Amino acid sequence: MSASDTANPHPNSDRGSDHRPDPSPDPGSDHRPNPKPSPDDRPDPRLDIRLLAPAAAGWLTAVLLVACNPTTGALTAAISATLAILTTYLVLRSTRRTNQPSAQRAGWALVGVLVVISGMALAAALQVQSLRAGPVQALAADATTVDVHLKITADPAVRRSPGTHRPPYVVLKATVEELRPKSSAHPVRLRTPILVIATERWRDVRYGERIATTGRLEAVNDGDDVAATLTVRTAPTSIGEPAWWLRAAEQVRAGLRASVADEPDDVRGLVPALVMGDESALPDDLIQDFQTTGLTHLSAVSGTNLTLLLVFIVPFARLIGVRAWGLSTVGLFTVVVFVILARPQPSVLRAAAMGLIALIALTAADGGRRAVRSLSVAVIVLLLIDTSLARSAGFALSVLATAGIVLLGPGWRDALANWLPTWLAEAVSCPLAAQLACTPVVAWLSGEVSLVAVAANLLAGPAVAPATILGFTAAGVALISIEAAQLVGWAAGWPARWIILIAREGADLPGAASPWPATAVGVAVLTFLCLIAVLGLHRLLARPLAMLIAVVLLALAVLRPVGSLGWPPRDWLMVMCDVGQGDGIVLRAGDASAVVVDTGPDPAAMDRCLRDLRINHIPIVVLSHFHADHVGGLAGVLNDRRVDELAVTPYFSPPAEHRRVSALAAHHRIPVKPVTYQEKRTIGHLTWTTLWPARVPALPPPGAPSPESSPENNASVTLMVTLAGLRILLTGDLEPESQRAILATGADLRADILKVPHHGSARQDLAFLSATQARLALISAGADNDYGHPAPRTLTLLSHVTTRTATTNTTGPLTITNPQNRLSLTTHNPR
Repeated sequence: MSASDTANPHPNSDRGSDHRPDPSPDPGSDHRPNPKPSPDDRPDPRLDIRLLAPAAAGWLTAVLLVACNPTTGALTAAISATLAILTTYLVLRSTRRTNQPSAQRAGWALVGVLVVISGMALAAALQVQSLRAGPVQALAADATTVDVHLKITADPAVRRSPGTHRPPYVVLKATVEELRPKSSAHPVRLRTPILVIATERWRDVRYGERIATTGRLEAVNDGDDVAATLTVRTAPTSIGEPAWWLRAAEQVRAGLRASVADEPDDVRGLVPALVMGDESALPDDLIQDFQTTGLTHLSAVSGTNLTLLLVFIVPFARLIGVRAWGLSTVGLFTVVVFVILARPQPSVLRAAAMGLIALIALTAADGGRRAVRSLSVAVIVLLLIDTSLARSAGFALSVLATAGIVLLGPGWRDALANWLPTWLAEAVSCPLAAQLACTPVVAWLSGEVSLVAVAANLLAGPAVAPATILGFTAAGVALISIEAAQLVGWAAGWPARWIILIAREGADLPGAASPWPATAVGVAVLTFLCLIAVLGLHRLLARPLAMLIAVVLLALAVLRPVGSLGWPPRDWLMVMCDVGQGDGIVLRAGDASAVVVDTGPDPAAMDRCLRDLRINHIPIVVLSHFHADHVGGLAGVLNDRRVDELAVTPYFSPPAEHRRVSALAAHHRIPVKPVTYQEKRTIGHLTWTTLWPARVPALPPPGAPSPESSPENNASVTLMVTLAGLRILLTGDLEPESQRAILATGADLRADILKVPHHGSARQDLAFLSATQARLALISAGADNDYGHPAPRTLTLLSHVTTRTATTNTTGPLTITNPQNRLSLTTHNPR
């Protein structure tokens, strides 16, 4: 209750005489008056923000102390508690002596802030101490090999190392319950969270299962929510089944997957993701399209899932006669079931809390006012439970999205409702508020700003509820009959198809996402712009003409983007894309047509580069060798483009990457042809000759390690390209052995431009570099990569044999033009 609620408890007591008859009708009368409520009877429209400052202070405290020594946290807690007691004493003393309500309110607010800071500091100290307790961190500091018994606390996730040729690996979280160093005969009992990095043989371990294994402990950075990492190369040995309720949950999840098993790949992956956050079957390219269009929250466990489920189940329960406490029980039971099915992990608990708050804001009479208070309480409680969330991007996005909905959504909805139907105003205001609130953090994480996110969420929104509810229904029906569940799953697949269509088509728009510098200054500027938008958007939304103009301008920006600061130049000939630690080269073959040589490790980066260059037809993609940093981004090249042929090295190793490329090509019906020595090709305005490999070594036996001078690198396709009068030597990852072998063939290596082998590694042959007589040397390497590329030795060598050297890790994409036969290099760094 606010101060205004208590100022006049009898608002009508001064009206008329004390002897005036009571106008209230008899309770049994049918003629009851319906007077208008007085202003004092109406709900207080003001937001209850009293807990906002304590929540913000607690969050900042957790951010600062979660990586500090426990002593620092305990000392901070003690000082804050002391100040809180002192402030309480001063406020109480002031209350007895004077009557200054504003000063007293400020004093109590300060007490609240200090109490939360004290509690958060103590929670951070206890969490850090719990991670440091026991022998795990000490053993990790020495990289000790240990035998352990683990309890799996997260579903396994398969990962690939960008920019490397390592095989896929599995990452999961677990709790160490028993540990024995190799040097000790006695096991130690404990409960310490760790991160497990294992081979693909761990991909089928189950949540809650107990595993025995052997691995090497390694240290982690301060501030992580685990005490160490455990690197495992052996297969897992099961020593205990998950709890019965986890087995039941897995049966439901398996039933949901079975219900859509006959659907297309995209649908088969999206429906379980919508319902329970099960992303295990989502195709990589669809995940990227969801990121581009701002729909990622649909495919992960978020408050949206739970809100939709509650919005369906609670009215249904009311319809069949459930009332009062029964409805609360149904709602609570629904939340518990949802958490169990989606896994009781911190991210799921966070999503459940945020979903309930959003539901309060959208359905309760004074929901917006109470939701701010509830959000503040949720932030404080969640951080007290797990202070490591303070540095989690997912936590920040959840809080910001919920805050946007409860603070901005109602006002924007009312503004739009002046000229739009209420349901449509609601549909526009919610995603708009959530997206604007999250934009700075999303830009920080991705380096781009989505221009289609609001429209994509608006269009996809109507299909989310039926897909989710039908998916939950299919999961339940699968416990009784798989055949009946498949029928429900087929029905769930149709709204899922609409969501997929929006994501695919939205991501393909030319200006779907605009690069934004992911730096402190860039994010600060974007935050300032978002604040300006918040201040002015209410007036804009209330005016139909202004909204129409804004929508038209946004559509023009998406459909006909002006480019990024004039990049690329209109007369570009060659672009070395900024794909991170890898190679991705585009050679212009005509209008909207190009030959691509290697695709980098990341489909999104390669796709973005080709979009910026307006390429929609690729006659040939040349893959110099099958390491992931050269072929991992192939899906991005194939995304909504016509590709006629894949020309590949004849050395089909590593086998896993070769199989993946072959499967991707078969899926898109693209022929794959190995190159041949001295082969000559002409495509549009460019021609090339294949200088290497002249011979193909025998494939190694399965499981054989690759030395630093790997056969894959030495079998790299090497091309001498002629384009607009320029000679360009493309060398893949050639090692010195093959560099010398090419020299021995007597090939003419003179070139205007040299693509330096192997990202500028230290392994270079000086005679080979000198023979090119290149005027310009280009190196593609990732910023802050772990390999130290480009090597200082190589840069020194190049300074003696070339006119200029440029690298993508410092300048972004490198663009070659040749106006009036004058070789020109243009750099562009959006970071």
